Amino acid sequence: MSWNKEQMADKVIELFKESSSVNLGIGLPTLVAERIDPKMNIMIHSENGVFGVSGRPTKESVSPTLINAGKETIAIGSGASFFDSSMSFGMIRGGHIDFCVLGGMQVDSEGSLANWMIPGHKVTGMGGAMDLVNGAKTVIIMMTHFSKKGDPKILKTCTLPLTGKSVVDIVVTDKGIFKPVNNKIEIVELADGILKEDLGLDLILA
Repeated sequence: MSWNKEQMADKVIELFKESSSVNLGIGLPTLVAERIDPKMNIMIHSENGVFGVSGRPTKESVSPTLINAGKETIAIGSGASFFDSSMSFGMIRGGHIDFCVLGGMQVDSEGSLANWMIPGHKVTGMGGAMDLVNGAKTVIIMMTHFSKKGDPKILKTCTLPLTGKSVVDIVVTDKGIFKPVNNKIEIVELADGILKEDLGLDLILA
């Protein structure tokens, strides 16, 4: 059986250390904010200028002025702060974000990431991803294991335009947890019932 989205988010959270700073990308990574145990004292950073994001708001607390970088409404926790984009990217580029969790289209055996465009399709921009993959201390990619066409998204070499080269530390998919190591893919953990033969990674597994 594959992990569902919530189980994937929980696996990502297990990788965090208590009292860490975390940036979450759009898409699947936003689920992480909703499932973090407050006792972990995780401070979530959003590159549009918020530090202290705390999941999604209730109907009573929702505010159109409180949004994340993906333009989704957010809740904030005690001690949250707000600042301009230059300060926000200074935090990222200065190495002050412990973990970033991004979605991915492709990750390869060198740890390179492609997550921002498919040639010939509409491009909305890279956002802060290029800064995050180079500035965060640990880069976690959270994505489905296979594309909608059924192709593995972990490859020997990315074929899509790169967001960053040799930047990925760990990958969490619905099939398991993986690490790029020495131009190979190392299995850290597999979801219950998943076999190596199910991954489509025969040629690049460590």
